Amino acid sequence: MKTKYLLPLAAVATATLLPGLGLAQEAEASTSPALETSYILTTLLFLIGGFLVFWMAAGFAMLEAGLVRSKNVTMQLTKNISLFSIAAVMYWLVGFNLMYPGDGWMIAGWLGPFFAVTSLEPVGLAAAEATLDYASVGSDFFFQLMFCATTASIVSGTLAERIKLWPFLVFVVVLTGFIYPIEASWQWGGGWLSEAGFSDFAGSTLVHAAGGFAALAGALILGPRIGKYGKDGKVNPMPGSNLALATLGTFILWLGWFGFNGGSQLAMGTVGDVTDVSRIFANTNMAAAAGAIAALILTQVMYGKVDLTMVLNGALAGLVSITAGPLDPSLFGALWIGAIGGVIVVFAVPMLDKMKIDDVVGAIPVHLIAGFWGTLAVPFYTEGTSFGTQIMGFAAIGAFVFVTSLIVWVILKAVMGLRPSEEDEVNGLDVAELGMEAYPDFTKG
Repeated sequence: MKTKYLLPLAAVATATLLPGLGLAQEAEASTSPALETSYILTTLLFLIGGFLVFWMAAGFAMLEAGLVRSKNVTMQLTKNISLFSIAAVMYWLVGFNLMYPGDGWMIAGWLGPFFAVTSLEPVGLAAAEATLDYASVGSDFFFQLMFCATTASIVSGTLAERIKLWPFLVFVVVLTGFIYPIEASWQWGGGWLSEAGFSDFAGSTLVHAAGGFAALAGALILGPRIGKYGKDGKVNPMPGSNLALATLGTFILWLGWFGFNGGSQLAMGTVGDVTDVSRIFANTNMAAAAGAIAALILTQVMYGKVDLTMVLNGALAGLVSITAGPLDPSLFGALWIGAIGGVIVVFAVPMLDKMKIDDVVGAIPVHLIAGFWGTLAVPFYTEGTSFGTQIMGFAAIGAFVFVTSLIVWVILKAVMGLRPSEEDEVNGLDVAELGMEAYPDFTKG
């Protein structure tokens, strides 16, 4: 081909290709590497944090299985796997968008939309099509679901050994689908509590105290186990079946809590964010250790012997105590906050027994009372918070969860009945309700 023909062809080709090249450059500029990296790392934080919090479901199951008598172990395990599964469905169907309504509030700041079913991003999402200012919807949904299920797990342990399976699971439907998402939306969904200045970083009130209030309402309606309290006010001990399992459950919960608190940083795309996550991990661990040590020493001083169950719950109370503000304290701050949580458990467990409130695993002292302490402690280290606002927020969440839970429990008692027969309770719910035993080769305990 002659040279005189090449120049016009080159001009035509250039005119044709340049617009396409310009569009490609524009698309590349719209998805900056920094935004993509932040999106990827924050999504990864949610996924890792989420499966660590999921592992807490195993921790609750083992803790409860160890602290109930052997004739009720299968029931506790059944309740724990069932409640998690129900929470997963209800949070998809109702809870996630009720908790995070965005601009879709039905009552601004108070109530989001009902039955706005959660949907995920399309398969093979391109960077240019993604909203890169946060993380994937799938990772966010997955992470937040774990908190919802944790709230229900708290209720399970308190009401162990004297509640029928199906009424409990119906309550879980209401708690995970409606009660928890509504109260959590007031803070984490941008509702009225967040506007009022209330602060709860990872859920000392929104998750732990809320579960404790739901459990307290159930315990008051249900009443204590047969034989737990004598007519003369004597408390009859009912030792758990397997303290090795209970200890394993506590260590699993301790591990899962790193995802619980660390993931609540909600970002990992900068040097500052990832450093803060590491700070949260260290403070979380320190608070748990301090809670365990405080209970260890205090039970030795008070009773002359160390009580392992108190030490286990002391660690958990330390974890709950630091959950409302795990980022801002120093390591020493995390130590004394967690230690007070451990002290709370040692005094609160016998206090509940004096009030004849039967809490089989000590969940109310650990999650409700230590949750209040953790929420109250936030202003010691977090700027812009106040003791008055923290107390107000706790009282608002507590009143809502307690009253709504009480109503649901009363309705379930009237419609379905909550307790098995006296004979079934004495024989154990494993055989009476499920027809199987956890330890069939051993004598019932």
